[in-house]
Amino acid sequence: MFEKRLDDLRARLKDSGIEAGIITDDDNVYYLTGYYDYLHMEFGRPTILIVPVDGESLLVTPRIDLNTARATAEVDRIEAWNDGQGNEWREHLPGALKGRSRVAVESRFIPQVVREFVSGVVNGGPLTDITPILSTMRMVKSEEELELARHAGKVATAMMKAGREAIGDGVPEYEVALAASAAGTKTASRILEQHYPSSPYMSPNTHFLQIMASGDEITMTHHRASTRVMGYGEPVFLCFCGMTNFHRFKLGFDRTFWIGEIRDPSQASIYNIAVESQAAALQVLRPGVTAEEVHAAYAQVIEAAGYDYPFRCGRGTGFSFLEKPELVSHDKTVLQPNMVLAVDGSVCTDDFRAQVGDSVIVTDQGYETLTAFPKAIEEVVIHTPGS
Repeated sequence: MFEKRLDDLRARLKDSGIEAGIITDDDNVYYLTGYYDYLHMEFGRPTILIVPVDGESLLVTPRIDLNTARATAEVDRIEAWNDGQGNEWREHLPGALKGRSRVAVESRFIPQVVREFVSGVVNGGPLTDITPILSTMRMVKSEEELELARHAGKVATAMMKAGREAIGDGVPEYEVALAASAAGTKTASRILEQHYPSSPYMSPNTHFLQIMASGDEITMTHHRASTRVMGYGEPVFLCFCGMTNFHRFKLGFDRTFWIGEIRDPSQASIYNIAVESQAAALQVLRPGVTAEEVHAAYAQVIEAAGYDYPFRCGRGTGFSFLEKPELVSHDKTVLQPNMVLAVDGSVCTDDFRAQVGDSVIVTDQGYETLTAFPKAIEEVVIHTPGS
């Protein structure tokens, strides 16, 4: 799989008149080589993948992660460097780029210190951006990726189910996060053992701080689970857009709930508009439609109901949290089968917000839902012994 991707990249680079590509983004390094979970630039240790059109692929990695690279990276050659020894990672770049004047880097992701050094090594014109090539490669998923997406949906659904069951009157938010994380980890573990025996280094553990908000803090879109104690009649928002990361495949997934009852009828009305806006987007979502047309259908429902123009309807997902296309105005990308998209419905006001979100695979006729979970208003009111 990884060898095929590297060959695909080489062909695209050649068609673009580029002699070598330099990849430094964690997700793209994994997508192309299978190498992951190194410390990377957060600890001042760049990992650099060089892919020439007509030569060996080279992975330059910190020596501290050399054993991991040898076990997981599917590349032609690996070179290691050590902190403070010689010229560190710089030792290996001049030879790999010798004689190449048309080199592309990830303009938005390459560490500045690496970019400056590469610019000094390459003789020729300015560095070009490889990001559009990689983004286009990754938009339409392979069958292996679609299987990962379906399994990620099962993990996400297990987390949402456990989170919903943990919500109640008198329960602190962090208890919901703990329940969701445990359920996701156990589900991921079972799937890894059954379907991915050749991935022994892939952890099933969910991670990322749980996004959730309750009560008066419901308007804080990316509020993290806290010590706040939830109460009867309050709304609760659960988001798993960060925690759904199975086998490195990401999805978007959100729901809004209430504990016991909806005391403010206006909240129910707002919630229904959010659900309708997502339904409108999904109704037009199919191959041949542009990304901005999906967003327009969603936005029209929200604005027609008298609410402010909304944030984007969704985005592509995969081995990164944000991929092409974005379901937003001015994105004219034509949808194709086997794209994976997160599709939201949302309404925001000064004192309340409601959001529902699901991930789908674009199919020949429409879409396949990956995160099927109830969203009818009578099903999002949680009745527990505590409430």
